[in-house]
Amino acid sequence: MDSVTASGDHATFDVERIGGIESATVEIPPGVTVLAGRNATNRTSFLQAIMAAHGSDWTTVKGDADRGQVELSLGEETYTRTLTKTEDGVVGSGTGVLSDPTLANLFAFLLEDNEARRAVVRGDELRELIMRPVDLEQIRREIRDAEQRKAAIDDDLDDIASRKRELPELEQRRETLRENVADVRDELRSVEARIDDRTLDVEITRQNKNELETALDELQATRSELKHVRDEIQSEQESISALRDERGNLAAERASLTDAPKDELDEIKAKLTDLRERKRDRSDYTTRLQNVIKFNEELLAGEHTQITEAIQAKPESVGDITDRLYQGSKTTCWTCGSRVKQARIEATLDAMRTHRRETIADIEAIEAEIEDLVTERDAVAETLTRRQKLTETLDELDAEIEQRQSTVSDLRERRDNLSDRVVELEAKVSSLRSAEFDEVLDLHTEANELEFELDRLESELDDLNDEIDEIEAEIRREESLVTQREEVVSELIDLRTRIDRLESEATEQFNERMDDLLDILGYDNLERIWLERTDQPTDTVDTIAPDDVIEGSNFELHIVRSSEGGTVYEDTIAHLSESEREVTGLVFALAGYLVHDVHERVPFMLLDSLEAIDAERIASLVDYFAEYPTYLVVALLPEDARALRDEYHRETRIG
Repeated sequence: MDSVTASGDHATFDVERIGGIESATVEIPPGVTVLAGRNATNRTSFLQAIMAAHGSDWTTVKGDADRGQVELSLGEETYTRTLTKTEDGVVGSGTGVLSDPTLANLFAFLLEDNEARRAVVRGDELRELIMRPVDLEQIRREIRDAEQRKAAIDDDLDDIASRKRELPELEQRRETLRENVADVRDELRSVEARIDDRTLDVEITRQNKNELETALDELQATRSELKHVRDEIQSEQESISALRDERGNLAAERASLTDAPKDELDEIKAKLTDLRERKRDRSDYTTRLQNVIKFNEELLAGEHTQITEAIQAKPESVGDITDRLYQGSKTTCWTCGSRVKQARIEATLDAMRTHRRETIADIEAIEAEIEDLVTERDAVAETLTRRQKLTETLDELDAEIEQRQSTVSDLRERRDNLSDRVVELEAKVSSLRSAEFDEVLDLHTEANELEFELDRLESELDDLNDEIDEIEAEIRREESLVTQREEVVSELIDLRTRIDRLESEATEQFNERMDDLLDILGYDNLERIWLERTDQPTDTVDTIAPDDVIEGSNFELHIVRSSEGGTVYEDTIAHLSESEREVTGLVFALAGYLVHDVHERVPFMLLDSLEAIDAERIASLVDYFAEYPTYLVVALLPEDARALRDEYHRETRIG
């Protein structure tokens, strides 16, 4: 959303049959927008439409419609969501701004029943709410994975260090072999030159001469072919060395991949199926529960008169006894027909609303787990694919290396056969020689012995080159491995301190914002409200056993007042005024908003139900909150709206 924020795009909402809205088009500019109006003027309905456009399901369809829709045009993007009534309640579909609205529901959509606001008012555990978006199990899995990668890198580095210690001795041996090979080659060339220069000016019979010359020619050709075969063997050995180098790099990459067996992928998919079924069941149940709550709220408000009239028209029942026991404001219970105090039904409704919020929290936890499993599934699938590709490439390289080794083996066999043929030809020449040929034959014998010695030295040098090339290929990986290790260590440090940093930042943000607003709002005798981290655990996340519950600090809310005589004392949340409690809840939600960088993903912040705060303080509160979101939409009564700045955009009629 950064580009939208920078360009100052207007957001246009086209709303149809949402809440009490039949049809409306509302354009919201960046900055503060005030929805000014009395109750039942569709202000909250429009806020629900904004939430729905972001992917939230907490909205309703107009009573006389089966389907509602909201379309948001923002910059070059358009988001459309449709809400459809079913037998089990309202079901949303389409694409919203957010794939997961959990963070927005907690810290950006600050309507009356926002959980962060209510947690402060009720005195609930605040740390759990701030840390809810953080998947502690995922952090622990990432720590284990990083430690495994670090251990594998350490093993590789230890092996490389050991091989490096071997290298000087191997290089010295190679240098000695090279010198020996060069000496033998020089000696062989010298002997071959003497053979070539030698003239046979002797008198022998024509038959012996022709036969001897034929044998000598074949001997010379065989030696030439033998030299060619040696050159081919050397070329193939160099190719094999290059292939082994490439294979070593690919094998190292495959070894660095986290094990991701297919069984794990199947298990993740099965978990996803189960979680989605659980989410669907809980969502269906929540929708039915909301319908019951809504029906009872409408009944208490005086709607559905046909039902109450029908109940009251029944013959004398237990309701008559209730009439005599309770006097004053009463209503008719639609389940049993008795007359009871309205407060009793409202108390039951409060319990149902609390149960609904708990069920919603369960759904949000399941959604978070689904998102983590989807990420894990994709990572495992990607690892499996890459591992399969590397395995196939390694198999191809192994096949080529094996083929070339087979070629080398064939060439060596051919070399041996040629060497044997040289021996045979020398024997034949020896049988045909005369005394005058002794020197030439001795030269051929010497050359043959030098050939054998050269073959032995070159084979030993080839093997030594292979070993040194393998070590040098490993050493070339060292710098990359050291860099990888530094990255993994940095990742481990970040993972092991992430919970502590988030908790610390949450308390700091709350305390700083609370101090600012207490100075700005000027509540009498309220000195300070601040959060303290207590009972901080000594164990880090990575030291906790897999089956242990991961604990964090406790958040303790402190309230400091001063008496008329100047005495400072600590108070409790229960003794705050309704206005002070509401401001504290809003600041706590703002702390979560800042800690989790909600503004980077959610362009809108919504404020509603601020009636408990006086108009001047509302104006100061809105000015303070306006600094953070791209779009701040506030629903206010007309008299409260008049206290806000004139330059703020206003909407007074919706639908």
